[in-house]
Amino acid sequence: MVTGIILAGGKGTRMQSDVPKQYMLLAGKPLIYYSLKAFEESEADNVILVTSDGDEAYCRQEIVERYGFAKVVAITAGGRERYESVYRGLLKADKPNLVLIHDGARPMVTPGLINRMIRQTEEYGACVAGMPVKDTIQITDAAGRITLTPKRESLWAAQTPQAFLFPIVFSAYSRLMQEKEITVTDDASVVSLYSDTPIQMVYGSFSNLKVTTPEDLLLAEALLRNH
Repeated sequence: MVTGIILAGGKGTRMQSDVPKQYMLLAGKPLIYYSLKAFEESEADNVILVTSDGDEAYCRQEIVERYGFAKVVAITAGGRERYESVYRGLLKADKPNLVLIHDGARPMVTPGLINRMIRQTEEYGACVAGMPVKDTIQITDAAGRITLTPKRESLWAAQTPQAFLFPIVFSAYSRLMQEKEITVTDDASVVSLYSDTPIQMVYGSFSNLKVTTPEDLLLAEALLRNH
């Protein structure tokens, strides 16, 4: 069994709007609609939707039921931080063989990418969607002075979905939740810290952008028009 965990919490303050970004309209539909639709049309068996605390009923009525997303089997409130939300989603999962974790703020994910992630994770055990960086990356000190220019050939921009065999990711997150000071930014970081499992990078798509600013929303609309 394959479970998708879609994160749809947060306030999205950088969007300069009173409406949480997951509910902002993108081509006439809420932003979160597109991730749910991609998973609905993929080979994933079911989906757990993780929302902001208090939004569970709204998401069920206005999004899941309104658009007929039959694969959503649970809607749960997330935590204050992303890793807490992921862990709550994992707790709701019915011990699947494999789990994909996806940021709902990436509306351009496709069923094809989800299916490729499933295939690759069945082979490798842990996979991250991403793309090679196109720009030169500079590392600076606290004063903003460049201290290192890493070779671009080895640099990738991580995306989601990030997919893992369930025992690997659940064990890693269970250990993470016992820590007092936590600085992780994605699921691969957690698995790297708390397991010896190598993580395979899988080609995602340059269009699989994360909507963080108003400019991102305009770009996503343009991509949808030409999809």
